[in-house]
Amino acid sequence: MFEKSLFGERLASGSGIEELMDDLGRAMAGAHDPVRMLGGGNPAHIPEMQAIWRNRMAEILADAPAFDRMMTNYDPPVGNGRFLTALAGLLRREFGWEVGPENLAITAGGQTAFFLLFNLLAGEFSDGRRKTILFPLVPEYIGYANQGLASGMMRAVEPRIEFLPGHRFKYHVDFDRLAVTGDVAALCVSRPTNPSGNVLTNEEIHRLDAIAQAAGVPLIIDNAYGTPFPGIVFREIDPIWNDNIILTLSLSKFGLPNTRTGIVVARPEIIRAVASMTAIVGLANCPIGQTMVLPMVESGEILRLAREVVRPFYERKSQLAQKWIAEFFDDALDYHVHVSEGALFLWLWFRGMKITAETLYNRLKARGVLIIPGHYFGVGAPQDWGHGHECIRLSFAMDETVVREGIAILAEEVTEGYAGKAER
Repeated sequence: MFEKSLFGERLASGSGIEELMDDLGRAMAGAHDPVRMLGGGNPAHIPEMQAIWRNRMAEILADAPAFDRMMTNYDPPVGNGRFLTALAGLLRREFGWEVGPENLAITAGGQTAFFLLFNLLAGEFSDGRRKTILFPLVPEYIGYANQGLASGMMRAVEPRIEFLPGHRFKYHVDFDRLAVTGDVAALCVSRPTNPSGNVLTNEEIHRLDAIAQAAGVPLIIDNAYGTPFPGIVFREIDPIWNDNIILTLSLSKFGLPNTRTGIVVARPEIIRAVASMTAIVGLANCPIGQTMVLPMVESGEILRLAREVVRPFYERKSQLAQKWIAEFFDDALDYHVHVSEGALFLWLWFRGMKITAETLYNRLKARGVLIIPGHYFGVGAPQDWGHGHECIRLSFAMDETVVREGIAILAEEVTEGYAGKAER
């Protein structure tokens, strides 16, 4: 047995994201009995996109110099120069953002980007100060929870909840409770929000940006599901960036999760710091994702595919999942579904249920259905934040038969949970 350092204790002692990815990996590998995987964030295999990736890979294989560059040459730690130039040009042309290659860095996926950014900006300082990342809205992404190398690095504000007809509700930033104190290093939001599918309105984003600028701290926007790509947003919103915003993009939900391609858009000094950290922890980044999408970025085709293929596919799947929830759930139950405005998930709140979301998770797992209990998404929330123990995240990205069967079983277990049925 070995003794763990403080770093080891924080990163090697289990986490919600580890449990999620372990369940996901086992389910996708199909090593055991069939599992209805409604818990993971694996993107769907969209037929049109799968054909594009196969054709693109064939093009690269047929171009020996391109294949050799992709597989045998290191890129600079900041990323591939041609890709960075193409993406900067796209963002300038389409959105008028004043960005060049010096405003862009590639990371080994969005998860890595946030590990680097959080620990770059917050934590312990040489003069003894401690700074935190402030989440203006919780629940937030499960993968943020264990990323801080210092304790107490994250703080969150509980949302204002709007109840809507038809067992629906929506989270809003509670600006009356949002206090950006001197120990805040940055504000951070995801848009759409993972887990709830909430999309912060243009007004909320611009107000958060103004608050961050007034406090002299950056606003970080996690755009893993959002605009301009992959574009899994079911309402019209404006893409936003300025030199006080740190925007992250990803190729994962565009259909290339295993290329681990994250993108940071920020001021040059932030980009230089991210590149320096990348060089230390990983030398360089995998160029496969950048090479795969390069022609689509240069032509702007990536935006059309996001708009005409990716978004409609997921919007239809969201509508089907909501239809099945209405079909299988007893209308008399005090359940609520967050308005589905984007991403791959539905967020369900079982208000007053007699069992916790953790117990529900274990009951469903025993029946071959995997979801994620909501307490994992209380990033920076108080320890006694009870709301998360009444919520679950459900993915609708899998095959329609799997999703429908999983929702039917979920409805049975939730009905028993409200009735207070004893543990099996």
